[in-house]
Amino acid sequence: MTKRIAFLTASKGIEAVELTDPWDAVTGAGHTAELLSPESGEVQLFNHLDKAETRTVDTTVADASVDDYDALVLPGGVANPDALRMDEKSVAFIKAFVDSGKPVAAICHAPWTLVEAGVLSGKRVTSWPSLQTDIRNAGGDWVDEEVVEDGNLITSRNPDDLPAFSKALLSALG
Repeated sequence: MTKRIAFLTASKGIEAVELTDPWDAVTGAGHTAELLSPESGEVQLFNHLDKAETRTVDTTVADASVDDYDALVLPGGVANPDALRMDEKSVAFIKAFVDSGKPVAAICHAPWTLVEAGVLSGKRVTSWPSLQTDIRNAGGDWVDEEVVEDGNLITSRNPDDLPAFSKALLSALG
């Protein structure tokens, strides 16, 4: 059965491979991927600090409903999740998605948005190492592992973990 997967990003600062690899895994498995963002238009991907491709936004967060999607993917990059956590509608969407029990996959710096959504209390997660204090302060149990699954949350540390991250995401989709 085809599933519909939301990929939520800000308008810039998205680590390209952290969007494109899981996107390709999802679509390669026959599912539908859709790009959500606070604003319509295009988002700018980056290869670390260098501009990469752009992608067209399919739906704004304001027009999206958790009920329309089977899973949520939160790519990293430093600027991307930092901008998202300042957007109230994005934070509310992330919180509602976690609360729904549907899979939420966040890689690298993306767990910052989970911190902001207040959904990490008692959860075991991983991320880019610089987020560990923020995660612990939010009540999460930060660990240094390739991929961590706790309830409906799937987290990974960095682009090197993408194969395990995508595999866990696909497994959660059934």
